[in-house]
Amino acid sequence: MLRVHFTPHDLQNIRIAQHPDPLWELVCSVCRLQTRQGPLDFGQWRGTAYDRLRRDPVVKGALHLLRLLIPASGYIPDFLTPSNTGGELFAGIDQVRGTPRGQLTRELTRLAESRPVPAWATTLGRPGDKGLVPLTKALATYHRALLQPFWPRIRTAIDNDIGRRASTLLGGGTQALLEGLRPLARWNSPTLEVDYPVDRDLHLAGRGLLLVPSYFCWGRPTALADPGLTPVLVYPVAKVPLDGEGATEQGLVRLLGRTRAAVLAEVANRNARTTSEVAEAVGVTLPSVSYQIGVLRDGGLVASRRDGKYVLHTATPLGLRLLGGGTPGLVDSPLPRGPFSLCSK
Repeated sequence: MLRVHFTPHDLQNIRIAQHPDPLWELVCSVCRLQTRQGPLDFGQWRGTAYDRLRRDPVVKGALHLLRLLIPASGYIPDFLTPSNTGGELFAGIDQVRGTPRGQLTRELTRLAESRPVPAWATTLGRPGDKGLVPLTKALATYHRALLQPFWPRIRTAIDNDIGRRASTLLGGGTQALLEGLRPLARWNSPTLEVDYPVDRDLHLAGRGLLLVPSYFCWGRPTALADPGLTPVLVYPVAKVPLDGEGATEQGLVRLLGRTRAAVLAEVANRNARTTSEVAEAVGVTLPSVSYQIGVLRDGGLVASRRDGKYVLHTATPLGLRLLGGGTPGLVDSPLPRGPFSLCSK
């Protein structure tokens, strides 16, 4: 278990990352390639990635280098996931390239206690040292080949989660936000108890906490190993499998009926929709929409919660999976393509 200890100042300084973090997604996705975990969430993406790796020796070489630093479990150096990237890949890569030599030495030494380190790591500081050039090239190559084609759907899944968390924060404050992390974490004021592979304590000491939603994180939240770095907690979001064909419009309509399929698609198009908003968008009466939402809720495709005088509806992970292939004829706006999952650093 990871116990995150808050002070009153920390509770006023909880932030949610506003964009997918490309380096956290990269690190977690390398973990996912090395195991069979999450076959429903990641199986189709893994198949696509393996096919690219068989055909492209440059990408295969990049993954080989990255796997030397990113094991499927256990310690992963923190310098691979720097803070304050602004959601930009090359800003993050620049930070990796500029990692202080002292931090590199500490973290690579720790890594070497459990596994061999790459050859370039042993030449740091010596004549002919090329620094982190091989690593930064591998990061860019891997991301471009195996993540960039799916980035719009990764971003949609994370945007949906951010919207839900922000709504919770506005409606219930930081306590509701932290309690909303169940079942991955339990808020036991003033400590957040997080499901974690090792037993440790993290004292925020007034620095606050950055929550980072992640597509490729799976199983449990993860955090930086060095307690002296900016505190972050990376957690999985709800998603549908990448590269999945999902349901076709015709198949979805035959399964649910046109009105019910349109209601599900409209609910999934936003972070949370009121009954009136869905009725107006779909073009049917309020009683009819209420009935259709009730049927979808009983089927596990929609979840509803009261927020003041309104009832808000969102698509469940099962509902998102059903819509995973997109249903362009049902609504004008694109459907979300997002999931639930975690990663261990």
